[in-house]
Amino acid sequence: MEIDRPEVVAEVTAAFNRYEQALVSNDVATLDAIFRNDPRTIRYGGGENLYGYQEIEAFRAARSPVGLARTISRTVITAYGRDMAVASTLFHRPSSPGKVGRQQQTWVRFPDGWFVVAAHVSMIDEPKG
Repeated sequence: MEIDRPEVVAEVTAAFNRYEQALVSNDVATLDAIFRNDPRTIRYGGGENLYGYQEIEAFRAARSPVGLARTISRTVITAYGRDMAVASTLFHRPSSPGKVGRQQQTWVRFPDGWFVVAAHVSMIDEPKG
């Protein structure tokens, strides 16, 4: 298996950046389109466990657009072969001082494009030092 094929990393990076832009602008249609429409798609959030695309879609529709601004850092995108990658990043929100967010997404290439099939978002106290 080839790890980090440059063209695959570039494709997933573009998809990840599309997700990030949609997230901070509350572009719900794009966010929905990025997650695989499948009952096996899972998203663990800061306060919710969402099983299946329908639960994720309902969460996005009901989510407040307030406080979505954030900065990201330490983003790592690792591709495994041609059709699977993991994106990991840290984020900070002005609305959550003293906290650091962590986000991981598993991306899979299907015949119709790249989609998130699993995601985890959580926040912890900012590490000291």
